[in-house]
Formats: sequence, structure tokens, C-alpha cells
Amino acid sequence: MSDWKSWIGLGIAVVIALVAVLVVVVVTSIAARLTARRESWARALILRARMPYRVFLLVVALWIAVHFTLPVAVPLSTVDHGFLMGTIAAGTWLTAALVSFGLGLATGRYRTDVADNKRARRAQTQIAIVRRLASVIIVIIGIASILLTFPGVQAVGASVLASAGVVSIVAGLAAQSTLANVFAGIQLAFSDAIRVDDVVIAEAEWGRIEEITLTYVVVHIWDDRRLVLPSTYFTNAPFENWTRHSSELLGSIEFDVDWQASPSEMRERLDAILAESPLWDGRTGVLQVTDAVGGCVRFRVLVSAVDAPTLFDLRCHVREQLVQWLHETDVAALPRTRIQSVDPASRSTEKSPSTEPIGLFTGTREAEERASQFTGTMPVIDPERT
Repeated sequence: MSDWKSWIGLGIAVVIALVAVLVVVVVTSIAARLTARRESWARALILRARMPYRVFLLVVALWIAVHFTLPVAVPLSTVDHGFLMGTIAAGTWLTAALVSFGLGLATGRYRTDVADNKRARRAQTQIAIVRRLASVIIVIIGIASILLTFPGVQAVGASVLASAGVVSIVAGLAAQSTLANVFAGIQLAFSDAIRVDDVVIAEAEWGRIEEITLTYVVVHIWDDRRLVLPSTYFTNAPFENWTRHSSELLGSIEFDVDWQASPSEMRERLDAILAESPLWDGRTGVLQVTDAVGGCVRFRVLVSAVDAPTLFDLRCHVREQLVQWLHETDVAALPRTRIQSVDPASRSTEKSPSTEPIGLFTGTREAEERASQFTGTMPVIDPERT
């Protein structure tokens, strides 16, 4: 063994380690690819764990080779410490990849491309939060393990644990908003308030929940914008969730038409349009007269669909078909403004109204006669003559 503790022995050992790693990688890769032809999970495992697995094998093999062949002139403890940190880092990477693969495999069991996907969306949301939380915990443990390999950090560890209460209070005050978002993200994942692919109205914007993290939520707005909101927004502010229990929705279309419009005929046309449309789910399709003020009558059409996008398309389709039907078959029902004209000649023959003030005793002949009864000569009756 003493012959190996030289630079030549070190080079030969490194070459042997590299060849051994290459052989192991090739064998495992062939086995994984053969399995991937029959099982889809093997393909996902290859994609996630291939690189950290190879790095981990390489670091361990090189550590073994260097440990037994490094010349005495080089401090072995320093080299071993470096390889130990590298092994911990590669092992942390590999562990995080394997945990992510396992949780991703669990996510694949819940499909969201089916009609009733409420349970699947809830499970996917919770698994996504657990995956991120697990990754954070694994990374923290890995960093702590690397730090504990330093003798100085081990000595300080006891005092740090002793003052953990003070450190927790200071850290909590310093990162209050961040911790609030973290706890809000966990609350959202397990309280079932929102789920991935839920349709919501947030900040007056319509969109779908695209991603839920520990600190923020991404809303995919209908025009392909992304609205990024802190997790505390969905625990403190009111918002609309259109798919909380089910995705079925009702929608209305309103028309202002003329008084000559026939509700019964328009209702028959609506029934025909809905019967021919694959967008309608068959639950609700009614037409009601909701208002009749001024020169127009208001018709409201209420329809239903399986989800929000389908409902929007259905409302547009019904509105277009009814407008076209009004133009083609019932032009009299189109809204119009009526104006009554007066002949100027007839207006000139009418007596102009008096501009003199009119009161109880002035302005008319009857009023003047009434006033004379109070202002004329009043007869005096002699009592002796009577």
C-alpha cells in the first residue's frame, strides 16, 4: 500500500475511480432505459436524478481514491474535509431530486383533464407545496451538515441552541412579512381556499391559478399576462373563486329592444340556438323581461355551461345569433328613438298665451267681475225707513 502513496499511484487510482464510475453509470443507465420502455416513471427518474446521481458517484469514488493514495506531504485531513463537504452537497442534491421525483409521481396520479377534477386539483396543490417545503428543508439540513463539519462551528453550536429563543424572536421580527407569506402559502395549500387551475377574480382581473408557492401565487390572466400576488392576499383580501365547489356557471346576456319585440318568439329562437350548440350543458336556458322603461324593453337571457371559458364562448354565440335573428326576421323589434313633429302653420294660428299676470282678481273677465264685488258702491240701509 505504501507504493500507492505517491503521485503516480494517485494518478492511477484516479483513473481507476473514473473508469469504475463510468462502468456503474453505463450499467445503471442501460437498466433505466430498458425499464423506461415499459414504465413511464423510469423516464421521469432519469430526467430528475441522472445528473446528481453521477456527481455523487464521482465525488465518492474520487474521495476513496485520493484518501488511500495521497502522498504524505499533502495534509490528508484538509483534503478529506473538502471531499466530505462535496459528498454532503452532492448527497443533498440527490436526495432533493429523489424526493421531488416521488412527489411528482404522486402528482401524476391525479389528472386534471377530466370533467370532475376538484379532488385532483386539491391534491396537486398540496403536493406542490409539500415538494417546495421538502426541498427547502433538505437544503437547510445539507447546509447545516456542511457547517457542522467545521470544528469552530461545532463549538458555537451549543451556545446557538441555548439562545435559540432570542434568535427566533429576532428572526421573526426581521422577516415578519416573509414568514407571514410562508404560513399563508401553507394555509392556502391545506385549507382548500384555492387550488391550481381554479378560476378566480383577483384585483378585478379574471384568470386561473397557475402556481402556488410558499410566498406568492401566480394568476394566469385571460390575455396571457401573469398576476403575481403575495400569499397573504388570498388570506386577507376578498376574492372570487368560480370553481370552489364545481366549475359549472351561469351567465346572462341582456338586450334592449323595442316595445314591438315578441318575447315568446325570441324565447323560441333561444331554445333552438341552445339545442344546436355543444357549448350549452342543458341545465339553464331562459329568457325574461326584466325591465320596461322609456322607449326600450330589456330582455335578459340566462344560460349555463360546464366552466368559465365555455360560458364566455356560449354567451358570445347566443348574443350573435339573436342579434342576427332580429335583423333578419324582426326588424321592428330593433331599438329606436321616436320624435313627434309639429306643423309650423298650425302653431301660428294658435292664440299666443297672455304674458300679463294672472291672479284671483286679475287677468280674466271673471276675475275682474269678482273684484268689482269688493270695490264697487255698497248700498246703505236706513233702519228708520225699514
